[in-house]
Amino acid sequence: MEKFVINGGKPLKGKVRISGAKNAAVAILPAVLLADSPCVIDNLPEISDVTAILKAMSYLGANVRTISKTSVEIDPTHVNSYIVTKEMTENMRASSYFLGALLGRLNRARVAPPGGCDFGVRPIDQHIKGFESLGAKVIIEGGMVDSRALRLSGSSIYLDVVSVGATINIMLAAVKAKGLTVIENAAREPHIVDLANFLNSMGANIMGAGTNVIKIRGVDSLKGTSYSIIPDQIEAGTYMVAAVATKGDVMIENVTPKHLESIIAKLIETGADITEYDEAVRVCMNTRPKKCNVKTMPHPGFPTDMQPQIATLLAIADGTSIITEGVWDSRFRYVDQLTLMGADIQVDGKMAVITGVQNLNPAPVRAVDLRAGAAMVIAGLMAKGTTEVEEIVHIDRGYENITEKLTALGADIKRVTVNPDLQKLRQA
Repeated sequence: MEKFVINGGKPLKGKVRISGAKNAAVAILPAVLLADSPCVIDNLPEISDVTAILKAMSYLGANVRTISKTSVEIDPTHVNSYIVTKEMTENMRASSYFLGALLGRLNRARVAPPGGCDFGVRPIDQHIKGFESLGAKVIIEGGMVDSRALRLSGSSIYLDVVSVGATINIMLAAVKAKGLTVIENAAREPHIVDLANFLNSMGANIMGAGTNVIKIRGVDSLKGTSYSIIPDQIEAGTYMVAAVATKGDVMIENVTPKHLESIIAKLIETGADITEYDEAVRVCMNTRPKKCNVKTMPHPGFPTDMQPQIATLLAIADGTSIITEGVWDSRFRYVDQLTLMGADIQVDGKMAVITGVQNLNPAPVRAVDLRAGAAMVIAGLMAKGTTEVEEIVHIDRGYENITEKLTALGADIKRVTVNPDLQKLRQA
């Protein structure tokens, strides 16, 4: 096992290039299974979630050929297995997308419940509702979600809650269904638009992605294509917060500024100076951040995946800030780790009241999930002295070459091997 050792207190300065979007990649890769010929996917992030999905696709019978560090060719021609086992899903949340993709390809899918980050119950009832509306029968038995249909047919589906996962899964299942499918109250995130663009490049007929009503007219077949994934909105936001938190000056390249509007607005509210370019943003900060209130919401609201990072920044803000979590039931598990570093945060249900302190103090902490792990790294960069972040396997799920990128910005961060016996002793 490994950990990060961070000697903080140094402002980040320089340029960082943002990788392909994790949330788009983990939807687009299973979507390749719907094609009848090979696809080339470019701008893939080098992260463990992508590696896990590609491995699962190989088990299903796809031929995966690496072209470069960020590009693969996938030939799904010989995929005939519809079973994705627990061993294939235990470390990734996005494995649920194999349900929609395999149901769309084979009219059958048997997939183990997804793993990944744990921040409360994440039901798939809206996914199941969508599949059943398309004509599938769904049962859960033996720890597996089993869906099957003689033939999928288009339908009108109203999502009871705005669900990114359900929107994606229904899109995957519906693109080859007979007739018209209408998804109302659909999620609008950039990676949903990216998935729709990818499917359309294969010959799908999807309209309205990026709005709350998506219309999908089923087609008989989808051809292979070449496609480049959009930049990662959350990785970009994480480096933006890190720049502000360390009173730095960072040019963040290979981004889509429009995708960052809600993040930019809140960072400006804290006192940051942000300049937008065509495919870059420059973030500068030279004072203590000001307080601000944040409520996470579905896109175009402030992303829930940025909540731990901005909470870490507000922990040293001048005044009292309130964060309201509007997406997940339990996403404040990281607060205990920040309080170890001297943060003053009180959590009540979906609300956190953050009273800013002058500085965070170095301490041994752990990454309780992916984005909380990024927050711990930011906290370590802020605190003068040595902070150790353990359980960084979560961080590797979503951040490509994070130590190299931060080092290039002037951070003192190293990845070191943890003595397993010592870690067990600490956890005892």
